[in-house]
Amino acid sequence: MKIDPKPHNPPAFKPDDPRYLDPRDLEGELRRVFEICHGCRMCVNYCGSFPDLFARVDRDIETRGADGAELLDAADFASVTELCWQCKLCYIKCPYTPDEGHEWALDFPRLLTREKTQRATRNGVSLQDQALGEPGILGQVTTMFRQGPVANFVNANRLVRKVIEKTAGISAEFPLPPFATTSFERWLDNHEALEEAGTNGEVAIFATCTGDFNLPAGPANAVRVLEKNGFRVVRPKQVCCGIPNLDGGDMNGALEKARTNVASLLEQIESGRKIVVPGPSCSYTIKKEYPELLGTAAARKVAENTFDLMQFLEQLRKEKKLNRDFKQGLGKIAYHAACHLRAQKIGFPGARVLGAIPDTEVEVIQECSAVDGTWGMKAQHYESGRKYAQKLVRGIENVAPQVVVTDCPLSGQRIAKENNVIVRHPVEALAEAYGIAVALK
Repeated sequence: MKIDPKPHNPPAFKPDDPRYLDPRDLEGELRRVFEICHGCRMCVNYCGSFPDLFARVDRDIETRGADGAELLDAADFASVTELCWQCKLCYIKCPYTPDEGHEWALDFPRLLTREKTQRATRNGVSLQDQALGEPGILGQVTTMFRQGPVANFVNANRLVRKVIEKTAGISAEFPLPPFATTSFERWLDNHEALEEAGTNGEVAIFATCTGDFNLPAGPANAVRVLEKNGFRVVRPKQVCCGIPNLDGGDMNGALEKARTNVASLLEQIESGRKIVVPGPSCSYTIKKEYPELLGTAAARKVAENTFDLMQFLEQLRKEKKLNRDFKQGLGKIAYHAACHLRAQKIGFPGARVLGAIPDTEVEVIQECSAVDGTWGMKAQHYESGRKYAQKLVRGIENVAPQVVVTDCPLSGQRIAKENNVIVRHPVEALAEAYGIAVALK
């Protein structure tokens, strides 16, 4: 039985679609999409999902008389889903997507999110995904009770990490980001703004959980650079963007966070401020996922007025409004092009902005770190993630850079360990070139 590649009904991507949690509808859609992917095979090298999928379809063809994907079952679907780290690269390369206007309307990453959501709805969110699903709450508690040093001791203690790996499934080998001694919000409340701040208006920063509680030097230097370019920066009420919940199939948790953030960010937009986000996973989620998840005019308006931080600065450069009062060049920079930045289809704005600095050469490495949210932290995926990240590791080695940057902080953690280098956000390097960098840990 050959499966028709054209959907009989539009694929159910929205959580409020009555078919979204219908197992029969999902089963048919998985087989349809998997049949198309099996025939195409363009994405075979992107992640473990595609080799696994192709092997399972080939198995059924060779041993069970199948024509294609029609005999795949729930175990096959779950296996393919669990090997997907949601980098979105298959979607942006696929010629059969809604973005390309193709009648087959493939969205492989969203389809696997739907499969994961159905399993989590039936069986509950796993302990592993619960442990990884609330970085904002963990950061708030750790900061509130000033337990950063204790948490960092736990993160650095191999024996304790092994215990955590056994109980919660978080890899003892993955270099978890440290907890900061000063949160970004506390720093922002107490910092002294540069004299240029406010001359060009105000923007609102969505700092991200990692930026707020683990690596505040990123958003702190974003504030300094934005102030240098005439913008006063405010931090509105915000919670985790929800991508860890989506990774674990916790759709209700993701929807709750999306509604909270949309309501808060919409107030900022209606007050005349744009939203800037110094983290591509979070900016992708707000810009691309929120309108799909919520389907509201408010979510669409927030998405339209949200910018990745370096995208915002690149727009200033294009308009010849970027402050060029640079104090020093940076030499040779290896710039890792994060997958969730590429998925926004905005190119590599950080590379272009840094390239405007005198005595600076930027080399872009377009290879995946295989972390993408929480996937790379999971014990069962750690070695596979390392394997897929080796092209990135070799790419950085080949550049022999003086500075290594990435917009994605979790990619930075993997690069720092694998390449044994210091990794910074592009805005930290830009702040250094201006001579206004903030050292914050």
